[in-house]
Amino acid sequence: MTTNRPPNSIAPLPARLPLDVELRLLQRVIEGDRPAFEQLYRVYHPRLTRFLMNLIRRPTLVEEVLNDTMMVVWEKGANFNGTSKLSTWIFAIAYRKAMKGLRRQDEAREDKQAENRPCDAPLPENVAGQERIQRLLRQAIDELSPSHRAVVDLAYFHDMGYREIADILECPVDTVKTRMFHARRHLKRHLDGALGDWI
Repeated sequence: MTTNRPPNSIAPLPARLPLDVELRLLQRVIEGDRPAFEQLYRVYHPRLTRFLMNLIRRPTLVEEVLNDTMMVVWEKGANFNGTSKLSTWIFAIAYRKAMKGLRRQDEAREDKQAENRPCDAPLPENVAGQERIQRLLRQAIDELSPSHRAVVDLAYFHDMGYREIADILECPVDTVKTRMFHARRHLKRHLDGALGDWI
């Protein structure tokens, strides 16, 4: 979207804003303020991208779901009733859109061998250990179902508690706890040594 402001006049925003600032932005979005929507979009874009990428693993679908999610915020922001955090509401929309997108996709299964293909550029030796850890973690997470991946991603990468995750996934807290238990057991089984202890 375009605004009347020069491009350099908008300072980059932090990864997260205080809740009251987000709520003020949402109120302005409800009133049709495009610059406020752009600010909210920039704040949530990296967080939603990471969440959706870990959840559905299809870059083209991730971008589509993210844009559909933010379109709901733009068009139906007034539906936010304040019974949860704004981030919980937005992540819940993204989760539902992602699940619908996965059901709609005609594509075959995920490419499980993508991480095993050789890279054109050799990795520096000083990052080999980190690369190995990331590869092992990605492979183990890839084997989880989307609902289990969502729980792990929201807990470990977005620092959300079980209650907030339950609100996003629209399921009981006990279901979240059960999914986390099984996901952690799976990850521990597939990760060795210190990385297994991290889980």
